[in-house]
Amino acid sequence: MSKSLYERLGGRERIAAIVSDLVDLHLRNPLIQARFVNSDVGRVKESATLFFCAGGGGPETYAGKNMVEAHRGMNISEQEFMAVLDDTLAALEKHGVGQQEKMEVLFILHSMRKEVLRG
Repeated sequence: MSKSLYERLGGRERIAAIVSDLVDLHLRNPLIQARFVNSDVGRVKESATLFFCAGGGGPETYAGKNMVEAHRGMNISEQEFMAVLDDTLAALEKHGVGQQEKMEVLFILHSMRKEVLRG
C-alpha cells in the first residue's frame, strides 16, 4: 500500500516547519501581506498545520472553518490566489519536498480556488 501525502511530507513536525516558512513568506509577500495584519501568526500557523496534516491523510483533526467560511467577504483576487500558490511552492522547495508531493499539494490547493476567490 502506498504512503499517504502526510507520510511522504514527513508527518506533523515536518509539515509544521513547511507551514511556518509558508506563513512567513506570506507575511513578506507584498501581494498578500496585508491579509495578515492583526493576525495571531502562531494561531494561523497552527491552524494551517492541522489543515495540511488532516488534508494529507494524517491523524490530526482540523476543526477550523471551511474554505468558504474562512475567506467569506475577503474578495480575494486571482493574483492573490496565485501568490499563495507561489509561496507554497517556494516553501515546499526550501524543504526539499519531492516533485510528486509538490504537484499533489498544489493540485489540492488549486482545487479550492472557487471556494476562496471573490468570496
